[in-house]
Amino acid sequence: MRCPFCAHDDTQVKDSRPTEDNSSIRRRRQCSSCGARFTTFERVQLREVTVVKSGDRRQAFDRAKLEQSISLACRKRDVPHERIDQLVSGIQRQVETAGEPEIASTRIGEMVMDGLRQLDTVAYIRFASVYRDFSEARDFEEFASTVQEAAHERG
Repeated sequence: MRCPFCAHDDTQVKDSRPTEDNSSIRRRRQCSSCGARFTTFERVQLREVTVVKSGDRRQAFDRAKLEQSISLACRKRDVPHERIDQLVSGIQRQVETAGEPEIASTRIGEMVMDGLRQLDTVAYIRFASVYRDFSEARDFEEFASTVQEAAHERG
């Protein structure tokens, strides 16, 4: 593993342990040249999946992009990073185990919506406002009222 500080190729693993949800391995490393310490994460990647976007554009599935979108929706909310990481790992697992080489971006969006609905109502509404392209305040009001009605039905 190359050192992110001095670009030296030789680093040593000082400590390894699984993350809370056992979806990855956290490794503390130290550079043998500059002595800097840094953390890496090792995750299983089952297969390469291509995301089919609007206009039939295609790009490789990117876990970091998914995590960034969910983190942005959860910004300034009391949602622990571990819960976000669990949601991202769950969606990634669903995408990779579906058995298909391609997946529509809309399907991933629905997976995120389902996960955020259970995680945090405000984050769910924030994500929906971008995903469903809300254009005026009335769109927020209508969507928020359906969320509120669903919450009352669940009890």
